[in-house]
Amino acid sequence: MTTTTWNRRHILSLADFTPDEYDTVLQTATSFWEVLGRRTKKVPALQGQVIANLFFEPSTRTRNSFELAAKRLSADTLNFAPGTSSLTKGETILDTAKTYLAMGTDMMVIRHREAGVPLAIAAEMDRLGTAVAILNAGDGQHEHPSQGLLDLFTICRILDPEKPRIDLLRGKKIAIVGDILHSRVARSNIWSLTATDMELHLAGPPTLLPKPFETLGRDRPGKLVLHWNLQEALADADFVMTLRLQKERMTAHLLPSLREYHQQYGITSDRLKSCRPGVKVLHPGPVNRGVEISSELMDNPDFSLISQQVTSGIAVRMALLYLIGVGRGR
Repeated sequence: MTTTTWNRRHILSLADFTPDEYDTVLQTATSFWEVLGRRTKKVPALQGQVIANLFFEPSTRTRNSFELAAKRLSADTLNFAPGTSSLTKGETILDTAKTYLAMGTDMMVIRHREAGVPLAIAAEMDRLGTAVAILNAGDGQHEHPSQGLLDLFTICRILDPEKPRIDLLRGKKIAIVGDILHSRVARSNIWSLTATDMELHLAGPPTLLPKPFETLGRDRPGKLVLHWNLQEALADADFVMTLRLQKERMTAHLLPSLREYHQQYGITSDRLKSCRPGVKVLHPGPVNRGVEISSELMDNPDFSLISQQVTSGIAVRMALLYLIGVGRGR
């Protein structure tokens, strides 16, 4: 297990993560990846601690991944469902968080459709003088830090399974394709992937990839480039990440049709021919088959890392909970 000092209590964004922090997460996740390969997949690292999963919007992968990660670390878990909670009776979100605080919660994993809710809860916990840690599991169109970290871990493990580290991205080209505008996953990946000297190329329709996204690449070690032509973004790419196209955007008239989107921006085996040999494809899920990516490519183990991303998610979320719960000497 990593011996690096960890001083971060809340994980709300990757915008201010340092290379050392990225490497600490990657190193710790590697240790837990090995644990997940054992017959006995449980360690007592967080025994006696209570982790509350407060998911105010639907989630399958992230919620189950955090819950399993907590259980693998021997923590006690509390799961929140808004439809059967006191929110339906008028209780505020902050009062809900305080209720879980009173139950002895040590960490809260927060997901909400509005940006800034995890930050507001973290600020309230700090104001109250508690030691409770807050992990952002996705907030509105802001960020999804654990997804960005698991994507980083998945990529770096391909480059060096024994010692994944952020410097492995130097000189690499990664393309992210799809609905960048509404994607919290894209924002977290922009911060993590440009933390070192590499090229990150964003591609999508102009309505889903506005030019102001270029400003996110300013003063970053990595180079950020925008494309409205897919083939330019894919040329010589080492990795391609395609994002879920949210079908509700159709009603906002941001796209003419799903069929036309796939014709112009869908990832297929033929389109990958312009990438580097050995190119790998990622998708944070859930996937709209035949829209963002072809079914044939999604199920092809020579290209697809989608299943590995799910397993990486458990190891990375174990690492985050461990670093907050134990790495700081709590």
